[in-house]
Amino acid sequence: MEEKLNIKFNKSLGQNFIFDTNLLKAIVNDAGVDSNTNVLEIGTGAGTLTKEIALKANKVVSYEIDQNLKPTIQQNLCELHNVNVVFKDVMKEETSVIESNFEGQYVMVANLPYYITTPIIFKFLETAKNLKTMVIMVQKEVAERLCAKENTADYGAITAVINAVANTKITRIVKRNMFIPAPNVDSAVVRIDFDKNKYDIKSFENLSKLIKCAFHMRRKTLINNLKNLNLSKDKIENAFKVLNLNSNVRGEALSPEQFVKLSNLLFD
Repeated sequence: MEEKLNIKFNKSLGQNFIFDTNLLKAIVNDAGVDSNTNVLEIGTGAGTLTKEIALKANKVVSYEIDQNLKPTIQQNLCELHNVNVVFKDVMKEETSVIESNFEGQYVMVANLPYYITTPIIFKFLETAKNLKTMVIMVQKEVAERLCAKENTADYGAITAVINAVANTKITRIVKRNMFIPAPNVDSAVVRIDFDKNKYDIKSFENLSKLIKCAFHMRRKTLINNLKNLNLSKDKIENAFKVLNLNSNVRGEALSPEQFVKLSNLLFD
């Protein structure tokens, strides 16, 4: 298939493409795409997933950084009239500009290379106004981290931040042999449904800052890590007392809800 489409893979961009139609359709179904759905795709690639999204969606805006894929994408999407492919680096595009493509809410669908997974997630977590759902294909170990529970090895800053404002679940495991070229690891599809009213967050910016600080040195106690926030010792100790937290507790022991409560107290 890749020879038919004459694709030259760019290793530096972490390119791995899927051509299995059944799997592509399944990913679109995981995202709940229907004729009323507007979709932002990140990483058009060969356009195979884009095509399956477009066949079901109202509108698709797809970002692709690799200009060399233009002929392949045009060949694969030429019969579709509800797709706009933007050849830009999505990380350098203002979120407000991206969102101006849609009226109201939209869904993100993406097959993300490892090196850009965390930056993409944090970019949209922190700046998106109308993003309803993310359905992203990532390395299996990253998927497990996104959905981990507190007090587990996989639980980290990104887990706590996401699950403070969203509900996450792995919808399917994708074996490495489903990709061309095959990567060295298996992948998984994660669905992230945003719920801005999940907890009473006074400032998401402060919450995100607190959580990142809590995991800065994972082996340190939470109190030691929080010294980097330039908050008074009394304020920190009082917040711990109110929440009944042990002074030796580590960040990985706090649930997203506990982080929200701690953030609300510390930055009050």
